[in-house]
Order: sequence, then C-alpha cells, then structure tokens
Amino acid sequence: MTPAGLQSLRSLKCRRGIVLALNLATYGALVGVLAHVLGAGGWTAVDVCLLVPFLIGAPWTVLGFWNAVLGLWLLHGCRNGLSRVAPYASAGDSNGPLCLRTAVAMTLRNEDPWRAVARLAVVKASLDRTGFGDRFAYFILSDTSDPAVVAQEEDAVRAQQKAEDAWIVYRRRAVNVGFKAGNLRDFCERWGGDFDLMLPLDADSLMSGETVVRLVRMMQAYPKLGILQSLVVGMPSDSAFARMFQFGMRHGMRSYTMGAAWWSADCGPFWGHNALVRIAPFYECCELPVLPGGAPLGGHILSHDQVEAALMRRAGYEVRVLPVECGSWEENPPSILHFTQRDLRWCQGNMQYWRLLAMRGLKLTSRFQLACAILMFLSVPAWTLMLALMPFKAIDGKDPALFPAGLAIGLYLVFQAMYLMPKIAGLLGTLFTPGGLARYGGALRFSASAAVELTFSYLLGAVTTLRTSVFMIGLLFGRSVKWSGQVRDVAMLSWRATMRRLWWHGLFGIAVATALALTRPVVLLWALPLIAGYLIAIPFAMLTAAPCVGALYVRTGLNGIPEDFDPPDEIKRLRSLSAAADE
Repeated sequence: MTPAGLQSLRSLKCRRGIVLALNLATYGALVGVLAHVLGAGGWTAVDVCLLVPFLIGAPWTVLGFWNAVLGLWLLHGCRNGLSRVAPYASAGDSNGPLCLRTAVAMTLRNEDPWRAVARLAVVKASLDRTGFGDRFAYFILSDTSDPAVVAQEEDAVRAQQKAEDAWIVYRRRAVNVGFKAGNLRDFCERWGGDFDLMLPLDADSLMSGETVVRLVRMMQAYPKLGILQSLVVGMPSDSAFARMFQFGMRHGMRSYTMGAAWWSADCGPFWGHNALVRIAPFYECCELPVLPGGAPLGGHILSHDQVEAALMRRAGYEVRVLPVECGSWEENPPSILHFTQRDLRWCQGNMQYWRLLAMRGLKLTSRFQLACAILMFLSVPAWTLMLALMPFKAIDGKDPALFPAGLAIGLYLVFQAMYLMPKIAGLLGTLFTPGGLARYGGALRFSASAAVELTFSYLLGAVTTLRTSVFMIGLLFGRSVKWSGQVRDVAMLSWRATMRRLWWHGLFGIAVATALALTRPVVLLWALPLIAGYLIAIPFAMLTAAPCVGALYVRTGLNGIPEDFDPPDEIKRLRSLSAAADE
C-alpha cells in the first residue's frame, strides 16, 4: 500500500503502465506519420531538422492529451471518479474537533502589502466563521528589499494589529537566501515546532475557511499525507488579458489535473502555495540542495515546489492534489509582459532540475514529474524552430507531386486537436454538468467566451514561445532573471515599453510569413493560426492590457468565471476591503 494506506501500489503500477503505453503508442504513431510525410521523395537536412524538434516537443502535448481524456472520463464517464483519484477526500466531510495546529504563512517580496494583508484578513475571518479559528495562527514572511515597500509593509501590519489584537506575526529577512524556499525554511526553524501544518500563501492567494478546514481534516485523518495541494483557480479580474487567460486555465486545469492525479497519485504535484504541508517531515527531509556553480543554472533553486514534493515522497509521505474546484484562488498577471516575466522565472527554475534527475532515493514517478517540468519548457523552442524551418521545407528541392499533402493536413489537424484537448475537455465538462452553463453566464456568453479564449490562446502562444526560446538561449550564456514583486493592477502598457520588448516578434512573424508567401502560399494559410500572434504581438499586448477593454469585458461578462456571476463571501469581503482602501 501507499504510505497513507490509501491505494495499492500494484494498482497504481497498473495505472501508470496504462498511461505509459497510451503515451508511447500515440507518440510513436505521430512520429511515424511525420517521418513518412517528411521522408516522401527522400530525406534532406531540412527534414531531419524538422523531425528532431518534433521528437522533443510532442511528448508534452501527448501527455496533456491523455491526462485530459482520462480526466474527462473520470469526471463524467464513470461512477465515483473522485473516490478513485482521491480516496482521502471523504475525510474532509467528517465532524469532530481539529486536533492539528496550522500556521497560515504568507510570503512577500516587494509586493503591495495592503493588498496582501487584506487577503490574509479575509482568510482569517473566513476561518473564524467555521468555529475553528483558534487552531490557526497567521504569519507574514517578508523578503522585501525595497525600503519604500518595507515601510508600507510595517504600516499595513501595524494598522491591522491595532484593529485585530495583533493577530499577525510579521518577520522580514534582510537577505532572501534561498528565495521563497529559504523564506519558508526560516519560518520552520523559528516557529515550526509550535505547529503541525503550514499553509503557504502567496501575496495574491485567497482561500475559504471551509476549504482549509476540510483539507486539515484530510491531513488529520491520514498522518502520512505530507503535502495536500488544492486546485487553485483564478479570481475575478478587471483585466481583459487575465480574464481570457484564467477562463482557459479554469477549463484546461479541471480535466487535466483529474487525469494526472489518477496515475501520479501519491507522487502528486506541489505548486508552492494554497496547499497544506506537514511541517516536521518538510523541515527534516525537504531541504533543497544548493546546486554547484552560479546562476542561472547553479546556486539556489528557483522553482522549489516540485523538488520539495519529490523529497517529501522520498521521505515516506504522500503528496496529493485534490482535483476539485473548492474555494482556492489566485490572481493572474494583468498583461502579456507581466505574464512572460513570471514565465521566464519558472523556465529558469525548471531548467535547474537537470541536475536533480539522478538524485538518490527519488521515486520513479517523482523523477518523471521533474522530467516533465523540464520538457514543458524544452518543447517551447522546439516548436519555434519547427515554425522557422517551414519556409525551408517549401524549397527543399523535392518534387511537390510526391508530397502526401492529405496525410500532412490530417496530422496537422489531429495534433492541433490534441494540443487543445485539455481545454476542449474542460468545455465539454461544463456542458455535461447540470447547471454548468448557468455558472458561466448562460449558453451564449459561454460560447462566445470559449471562442474568444481559443483564439487568444494561439495569439498568446506565439508571444510567449519566441520570448521563452530566446531566453533559453540566453541561459547558455549566463542570462538570469531576478525574483522581484509581481504587478497585479490593471494598467495601460506604454507603446515604447511594448515596442522595446516585442518588436522582434513582429519581425520574426513577417520573415516567416513572407518566406511562405513567396514559396508555398497554401502552406501560409494553414500556418496562419500559428504565425498571426507574431505579426500582431504589439497591438495584441496593448489591447488586452487596456483598462477600457477590460471594463468592456467586465460589463458584458465576457470570459467570466463562476465567481463573477455568483461571488462567494470571501471575494465579496475582499472587494469591500479593496473599495474601502481606495477611498
């Protein structure tokens, strides 16, 4: 059995074997068809250069496809799907006292402190309403380096302490050694002995008290649960960019996470926030290694969470994700530029995992999770390279009559469907759920939102892939990101700043489109969904960040999420606190 006695290791091995077989068979079929298409009329250097990036990029898409298909089946095609994936979940509905003490720890670094403290206050009020507020304590763990923000943090905490009898413990480190992981480890050293669990929150996190109590009950029922991750979804936003992004994420994550949890089970993910962590094994067994060498790929690990999950499982504790939307929220970046800034930090952190794949004692599934985290970003430059090579394929000197155009088009359409499958599964799941369309504002609004978001995802993909690809090349020459505060507020992007960061996206798009138009115009038509985002990167970035466009989306309910149409008490209270602060 797994350490918590939840499932048979033999049954999990069978599940993982099924998923591996499905992925290998699908991957092999795709590679075989592409090889046949490329090799028609003989192989050229261009053909080989197109096949290699496909070999690198396709596994991530194939895995996402099967996770989504399995998740859709578990959610809507079988009975008791949740019990098959999360047999511990029923413990959250039990009654009785909470015996465990939990520290709610919010980590900050150069963030808006008034916003963060307001969220923590809402979490506290919600927990107090459950009747178990005395089992929780609250900490703000600051790594802020900006003196002006430090002063604001102290003012915000002082104001809240006067109003609420000093319920926040505030600590600031002068140097953020180890980044966020070091911040939490410092907390464990100072206060960890006083608590059984900790609930890490980011500055943009929000959770309902009922959800937290249910998660604590699950941890209490199963002492060998080391980390229990909630399914985090986006909050209502006034940004058009954030609304489109989180509408897609809301649907894409639901089936994907359910399917992934079915086979990953006790070796599940940890996203670093909105999750319960058992402090004793975390402190004793999950200290991150300091990688040899300096930045960008050496030193302290930026993306700490998945490594901590692997170490927790190595220590004999299960790491689980509860794949249910259940009162756990976060904010998303308000513009493309801020989104890609965060994405590059994750990219650099994931690339550090190379040196951890051979770490002693890790479970095979944990190693696979680390490899998938690497592969997620390796696939980005792979697809960018394939797109750049398309014009060269059009002039490779082969007889066009030998090219199997029908097979190539079929492969293209099948692969695009597989790429979109996580979102398609989520959209279908909404249709299959009684009252699902009403939660998203009705059938017409839901349909329009889905069409807008699917278009948006292609345009966004073009901007992010090229920027990430260039950044990954920079990693080889020592380029590194800085861990700084994130922008949360809606604001118009300046033309100069957007032009400076995205001009080469347009240049890349023009080069590829022009080359295809001169060589194979019909190929340009098929490639347009992939190229359009490069061509309009600058106006697209500015338009989706514009406050007036965001206001239009809010007014019409476009890309609205359930919390927009029926906000829970926690979001209502947060809005009232934000309105009062603005006054």
